[in-house]
Amino acid sequence: MKLYHALIYLFLLSGSTLVYADKYPKNHNIDIIHYKFELSLSDQSDEIMGKASLHILFKTDDSKKIRLDLINKTDARKGKGMAIDSIYSPHHKIKYTHSNDEVFLFFDTPPEKDEKLEISIVYRGIPAGGLKIGPTKYGQRSFFNENWPNLARHWLPSIDHPYDKATSEFLVKAPSKYKVVSNGLLQEETHLDKSFTLTHWKQSVPVSPWLFVLGVAEFAVQMVDEFEGKSIQTWVYPQDREKGFIDFSYPTKDALSFFSSYVGPFAYEKLANIQAASVGGGMETSSAIFYGENLITGKPDNKRLQDVVIHELAHQWFGNAVTESTWDDAWLSEGFATYFTLLYQEHAYGYQEYINGLKLAKRRVDNYTKTDSTFSIISDRTAESGIVTNTLTYQKGAWILHMLRHKIGHVAFKNGIQAYYKKYFNGTATTDDFRAEMEKSSQKDLKTFFQQWLYQPDPLKIKTSYVYDETLKELQLKIEQIQSSGIIFEFPLELEVYNPLLNGTAFHEFEIKEKTTLLKIPMKLAPGGLKFDPRSILLAEFF
Repeated sequence: MKLYHALIYLFLLSGSTLVYADKYPKNHNIDIIHYKFELSLSDQSDEIMGKASLHILFKTDDSKKIRLDLINKTDARKGKGMAIDSIYSPHHKIKYTHSNDEVFLFFDTPPEKDEKLEISIVYRGIPAGGLKIGPTKYGQRSFFNENWPNLARHWLPSIDHPYDKATSEFLVKAPSKYKVVSNGLLQEETHLDKSFTLTHWKQSVPVSPWLFVLGVAEFAVQMVDEFEGKSIQTWVYPQDREKGFIDFSYPTKDALSFFSSYVGPFAYEKLANIQAASVGGGMETSSAIFYGENLITGKPDNKRLQDVVIHELAHQWFGNAVTESTWDDAWLSEGFATYFTLLYQEHAYGYQEYINGLKLAKRRVDNYTKTDSTFSIISDRTAESGIVTNTLTYQKGAWILHMLRHKIGHVAFKNGIQAYYKKYFNGTATTDDFRAEMEKSSQKDLKTFFQQWLYQPDPLKIKTSYVYDETLKELQLKIEQIQSSGIIFEFPLELEVYNPLLNGTAFHEFEIKEKTTLLKIPMKLAPGGLKFDPRSILLAEFF
């Protein structure tokens, strides 16, 4: 048994919670309350000119320096990156350094506790990432960002990590042929002269910087509908006007209604579906979602796009309104959005569609674990040094929620979800925070369940065998767990037995807690057939 697996096994036995934390240098002495970004864009150059005004609350009186993320302009990046022209504040003298993609601000006199300070950073440069400047599929120039997971720093001075959430606004000066879309509500659209227009968007709901959004292109815009007084919009390229308006007409409003009813209120001030050149699938940026430009078909049954829309809408609740505190807990975003996509499909298309989605997710999990047996959903990871999600984060994460709903019951699951969402609404949460709410709702100890499915990589593998004893008139079953690590799972195992005497089936459920379990079922005749996990409630491989 490897040391890693052995340590995990000891934790499972003790019921202790493993604590992971990504290595981002957090500063809990300050809280950035609001970002105001003023940007100038041009068709003559890819250089952006920016001014970022940060409204910062100081929680202590000894904050002598502040750290921010901002990618440097370097020769290695072929001249791309950002250079700072100046940093200033009305009431404090500030010195700064900008190197190694970090900005440090130094105060001669530290701000006082509870003081709110506005700091302005004037900068310029060609983004090396984060903001994609280039042609759409129709060859027209565009500007679309992709901040996930930590690319906001390429073009926005910020605390580029999920733990710090802030309201925001974008004031964008761009050539007048473009339309500009961003988070929140439109405040202003003014033609400054014959060549340039100033567009001002403001979001009054706090989010993490990877959820900031900016799209600048030639758009056709449709005000589709309203949901609880909030606008539902479609933004697509003019060439895809008819197709795009068809594609995004459904299921946005129905999905918003379902998630609001099942989980809690929709947090944002509008919902815009946007065709974009910066993503291949979807990007759940708050209140304004990007979709790959090639997903538009104009077919009413464009199921591929509809499924992406449902997933990104689910993110408005999970990932956006309730955000993982660290990248260790990224499943609280991706696993939840994947599972709630399945729940919506069950609601809209029927139970069989839900089961079909689970079976597809299981195949993806099985295929992934055959190529990588070392990835656990929760582990010590950070966006600064590697990937923070993969197939298991999405698909296995969804399956864990499916199994949890079965374990505690549908009512307790829904009540727990609502309590979790309400408590951490527009804030951040950890897996332990989520577990605590589900334990309150179900009145069950869920430590072992969470530990075995989230904190270790091994999949559950079950070898089954049986004989029918004619003399004793009983079916004798042998259930063996054959995980290579030796970790023992606790899980419910369902069995469907065909009874030839009754010409029907009987269901049995057993709680398995040992490496080898022997079971006996009285039967007058030998069974006509057995089916393990007939209702698809267990993520396991059967042998």
